[in-house]
Amino acid sequence: MPKFLIERDAKGASKMSATDLRGASKKSCEILNELGPKIQWLQSYVTNDNIFCVYIAPNEAMIREHGEKLGLPAKRITEISTIIDPTTAEDRN
Repeated sequence: MPKFLIERDAKGASKMSATDLRGASKKSCEILNELGPKIQWLQSYVTNDNIFCVYIAPNEAMIREHGEKLGLPAKRITEISTIIDPTTAEDRN
């Protein structure tokens, strides 16, 4: 199943309280449950005015539907082709 990076505009996101973030997370999970098991939210990164999310989904349309219902539409959706990390540098021969 494809993995996607989603960018959402969220003015002042880094100033959201823990209660606000918990509420947003709860609402997101409720919508995901409605959409079914094919879409999964892995994690999100909150920055000053954006939220970057990583999802597994069958297609962009399902991610867009989730964002619209959430009230945080996706500004940009990019399919992730490969993931690298520090262990990628290790020679495993």
